[in-house]
Amino acid sequence: MNRRLSGLTLSLLAVSLAACSMLPDSRKIEYKSAGKVQTLEVPPDLSQVARDERFLVPDAAGKGSATFSAYSADRTPAAQAQNSVVLPQIDKVRVERSGTQRWLVVAAPADKLWDSVKDFWQETGFIINVERPDAGLMETDWAENRAKIPDDIIRNTIGKLLDSLYSTGERDKFRTRFEPGSEPGTTDIFVSHRGMEEVYTSSAKDDTRWQPRPPDPELEAEMLRRLMVRLGSDDKRAEAALATTKVEPRAKLAKSDDGSGTVEVMERFDRAWRRVGLALDRVGFTVEDRDRSRGLYFVRYVDPEIDNKSKKDDGILSKLAFWKSAPPVSSKVQYRIYVADAGPQSTIQVLTPEGGADKSETAKKILALLQQQLQ
Repeated sequence: MNRRLSGLTLSLLAVSLAACSMLPDSRKIEYKSAGKVQTLEVPPDLSQVARDERFLVPDAAGKGSATFSAYSADRTPAAQAQNSVVLPQIDKVRVERSGTQRWLVVAAPADKLWDSVKDFWQETGFIINVERPDAGLMETDWAENRAKIPDDIIRNTIGKLLDSLYSTGERDKFRTRFEPGSEPGTTDIFVSHRGMEEVYTSSAKDDTRWQPRPPDPELEAEMLRRLMVRLGSDDKRAEAALATTKVEPRAKLAKSDDGSGTVEVMERFDRAWRRVGLALDRVGFTVEDRDRSRGLYFVRYVDPEIDNKSKKDDGILSKLAFWKSAPPVSSKVQYRIYVADAGPQSTIQVLTPEGGADKSETAKKILALLQQQLQ
């Protein structure tokens, strides 16, 4: 009996390992947040909720009696649509792109879109961790894409009961930025991704730590596609609009006359301003304030170690090879990112707190990161 069980176990393991070699569908998404949602509280005076209004006794507009014809007329789709309160249909959504960056342009003000976008992230499996409508910023908590876990035989038989034992070793979070569009009455919606992965710290594989993963533009595009559909666009049209195409570089590193570093972006100011905001989100900066009239972003670096509630990671910028012995970016220092209007193109600089050009090595590394994201 023991041999037969042992052989069966080995067979199951072999099949399981074979199944693990099959990669899951990259488009399949099933996020599960690392945090917890507050339980739904029912008001004390709401003792009973009607399950389905189809089974309510008709009242014929409160007259005390009803006829079948009146009841049927009151239940027509047109009558129900007139009596129900629904979200406004948004049918004017398009995609704009520059370099590797893509964003949505929606024909509605940001305050009318906020709740729909929040619902979208929650329906996708995230908890909203940051809400700043005044700054046009919404950010999710860290979550794991459970769809990346292969559906092997062992998981299908006993794993569903112990699903918490399975993990992809990856976490994602998304930041959504709302910007006034270049056209009156429109809003630009940017989605940026940040990722973390759990890696072993020794050859014995007895300890792990979380470290940053590069932002995934294709995952951002998939979320934009889904959000586009959520806002009323046709699924096929959204997929075609966000299809990957080959793009030419749109930014390059340069030096200004005073010897400080700059990034030249082949975009006019309006477009460059929006793209810089998305680039800052991607590389781990949080925008504390901004002054579009002066072309200034006031930002601080957010260490993903602290953001991911881990104590063993040195942060994304210190992990990149080109930092080497340069001083790491401090989360206590506020940096000023200056976007200057230069006609058909724009110039980006890092300024000191006093407003002068920052010539430090740290400033050069920040510009190198921005240039990579603005390609």
